[in-house]
Amino acid sequence: MNFMNDSNRAQFKYARALTAHHAKSFYFSAAMLPREKRWATFALYGFCRYVDNLIDNPRERTTAEIKQELNYLRRELTIGYRTGESEHPILKPFLAVARHYDIKKDYALELIKGVLMDIEKQRYQNFDELYLFAYRVAGVVGLMMTPLLGYNNPEAMVHAEKLGVAMQLTNILRDIKEDKNMGRVYLPLEEVRQFGVDIDDIFKERMTEGMHNLMKFQVDRAHQYYDEADAGIKMLDRDAQFAIYSASKIYRGILKKIELRDYNPFLGRVFVPTPKKITIVTGEVLRTKALSFGALLGNF
Repeated sequence: MNFMNDSNRAQFKYARALTAHHAKSFYFSAAMLPREKRWATFALYGFCRYVDNLIDNPRERTTAEIKQELNYLRRELTIGYRTGESEHPILKPFLAVARHYDIKKDYALELIKGVLMDIEKQRYQNFDELYLFAYRVAGVVGLMMTPLLGYNNPEAMVHAEKLGVAMQLTNILRDIKEDKNMGRVYLPLEEVRQFGVDIDDIFKERMTEGMHNLMKFQVDRAHQYYDEADAGIKMLDRDAQFAIYSASKIYRGILKKIELRDYNPFLGRVFVPTPKKITIVTGEVLRTKALSFGALLGNF
């Protein structure tokens, strides 16, 4: 594992701590990956989480000051890709992993663009606009994760993007009430109008028939993206498949919770309980080991 050494060990541990703090169920899953993939995942997730936190935890900073932080990070990332080094505590381990696995700089820069987009844009006119946002903040995360998990078919990259987008669409549907309280509506306005919903219906939490149908349409589309993504998981290295199957099932569980509420997004945020997440991850680990054992027997 030549990307982790004495000079950056502390920064890798910092990335692991960020993962453990901000994504407990993901940390539980990642911790069961083989050692090299485990530490690479912590470095990648730590970078992504750090970028997200610049707007998710804005502190007392103005929008202009947050943009300055993001622009600094973009410049440091660009220099780091050119020189192969950085003393930034989260970029140092990420750059080590990015060089080892040949993760494209453009993916990391797209993530920063997506976060900037989230600051500047509070409405999306159509699904193409929303897809671009989802691609930048989540699709590229899948594209960066795939090389370090290992894959045997280049089509895996296409499916990885779809899974990231599916997860972001799920986040949007889960957070409609919270987002509208902050003045944000992520649902494509063209589709809002097509279903006879007024933007005021969302802000005043009116669960009309049109709103019900709009939500069902959005949930069904998210399921379609998960279906497209699932075909690519079997293209990953077998010792990493359980982590992505688990993530897909946990996030789809959020969609199922929305369905059980008759698609009403105004009843509060839905979530998959931690015991259920652990059950899913454990089940996928055991299933992967069973498949590996079966394949071994098949070679005799």
